[in-house]
Amino acid sequence: MKELRIRVLAGVFVVAGVLSWAAARLWDSVGTLPSVPLAAPVVLALIAAILLATALSIRARLKAQRERVPGAKGVDPMMAARAVVFGQASALVAALVAGMYGGVGVFLLSHLDIPARRDQAIYAGASVVAGIAVIAAALFMERVCKLPDDEDDDHPGAATAA
Repeated sequence: MKELRIRVLAGVFVVAGVLSWAAARLWDSVGTLPSVPLAAPVVLALIAAILLATALSIRARLKAQRERVPGAKGVDPMMAARAVVFGQASALVAALVAGMYGGVGVFLLSHLDIPARRDQAIYAGASVVAGIAVIAAALFMERVCKLPDDEDDDHPGAATAA
């Protein structure tokens, strides 16, 4: 499984933000801009909390397993792999959603004198912050579940037993 690249996540964020900003300008010139739901930052923050709690749980179980604590519950490799896949998928979606709300938020910055638009800008900003929290939690999950590299296979000049 490949690691998440921060460049990919940043690229998704920027492209989604630019497209969203352009769409918001176009939509506002044609009619009424759809509102940013209050649930957006709440759902993203909930996903970040779930990812963080899962990562902390796996880290504690791995530490207990490494220290050979009696009665320590091990970590099933498939469960860890599923957790990493969930984290990677969540990070990609969060980068997309945060970019979209970021673009709308940047558009709304020019309309802060209108109270309804100011509230929408705040919700959009909170969504971006919560999206970044999802990405951080997913990267932490990936780091917790990463297997140590096999040093003998990585060095081409390693001596082999003959």
